[in-house]
Amino acid sequence: MHASRRSILFAGLLSMVVVLVPARCLAFDLKDTDGGVQRLKDLKGTWVVVNFWATWCAPCVKEIPEIAEFAKEQGKKTRVIGIALDWDGSGKKDADEAKLKRAATKIGHAYPLVLGDDKTEKVFGKIKGMPTTIVYGPDGKVAYNKTGVVTKELLTRVVNGEKVK
Repeated sequence: MHASRRSILFAGLLSMVVVLVPARCLAFDLKDTDGGVQRLKDLKGTWVVVNFWATWCAPCVKEIPEIAEFAKEQGKKTRVIGIALDWDGSGKKDADEAKLKRAATKIGHAYPLVLGDDKTEKVFGKIKGMPTTIVYGPDGKVAYNKTGVVTKELLTRVVNGEKVK
């Protein structure tokens, strides 16, 4: 195949991937541990921060108090949701809900908590590393995505519209 045709084919495939990912994420509808439902479509016009973490992940545990402080300072301007991915090697949850809620409270998790499962993986895809944080803008599109620790300062910059790497 000629190089320019391969480039055109690759660009076409890449544009299809870019289009599919945000549309897929618009469908999230997750039940938190307090019985509330977290829906991205209900939060249109609001910044939404989704943080994937686990109790056994030291960097995750380290960032949670900063994320909680960020959530408190933001108030209704931003919704923060934590998704706990405490699974064993077989893909089943390692901790029961009550134990996980106690651990989350102990480390300062003070925002809606969702227990990760097959449904969350279908919505967000397989998380490749932890912690991972996805920030959706008021338009419902992904504005920021990072695998690694985030800080209150970084999240504040993102929701203030700054382009952050």
